[in-house]
Amino acid sequence: MGKDSSGTSTGFAPFVTRLVRRFSARYLEDTRRGMWDGSRDALAPLELDSHELIVDVGAGTGELTAVLTEESPATVVAVDRDRSLLQSFDGSGVQSDAMALGMADDTADLVVCQALLINLPDPGRALGEFKRCSNDRVGAIEPDNSQVHVESSVGAETRLTRNARDDYITGVTTDVALGDASTLFEDTGFENVETRRYNLVRTIEPPYDERAIRAAKRKATASRLATQRETLLAGGMTVQDYEQLREDWREMGRSVVKAMQNETYNRRETIPFYVTTGTVPENA
Repeated sequence: MGKDSSGTSTGFAPFVTRLVRRFSARYLEDTRRGMWDGSRDALAPLELDSHELIVDVGAGTGELTAVLTEESPATVVAVDRDRSLLQSFDGSGVQSDAMALGMADDTADLVVCQALLINLPDPGRALGEFKRCSNDRVGAIEPDNSQVHVESSVGAETRLTRNARDDYITGVTTDVALGDASTLFEDTGFENVETRRYNLVRTIEPPYDERAIRAAKRKATASRLATQRETLLAGGMTVQDYEQLREDWREMGRSVVKAMQNETYNRRETIPFYVTTGTVPENA
């Protein structure tokens, strides 16, 4: 038996290391920002009011964990392989691995993840582990990054973002365009599989907050492109194309900064998420 950060017994075995993509707390907070600020109707298939124990796998900095805690009377336990991420929020956290949770069979009523399967080399294996650990329901909230759409008052931003995204998706080693995971759920043996689409819409407009200002400055340096260089090249971009993209990106970023100074910059980003759920067969 393991213990969470408060010393409570959780039923988890010791942490096991597996190969998954790693992210910083800042990156997770930024990419998951605002997902559940508005309507939470997309979470209805999780049947949050009918559970006693919910496990949030790949919880990161706990954004979904907090929502589950607010929306359900259940005990909610966050699980992540990175202990430092779990320490960034208040709540029950367990260091464990999505591929080998170390829980006893049929322990939880609901095992759920957000933007996790897209970052795993074998998401079907993770779903099989979730199925083993749940006595009722499993859910996955996953984006389709191939359908992300950006509208910007700086015209070049829409074009450059689309071009970089396409090569990035081709070059990354996991299925970051998964979105609707219903086929994975069915192949793993779940019943009553259901998928709902949820659009996360983020807008930037005057007055600009500090987060928006920092993002504009990063565009002007093309710092994020630098971290994605190898993936973009693996996706088919030549070195010459990459250097041209960086130059164009920095120019676009300077235009964004200038427009913000004039309070004329507006940006709208739409990110489609799919909430896929399935029930564990009685004989599983």
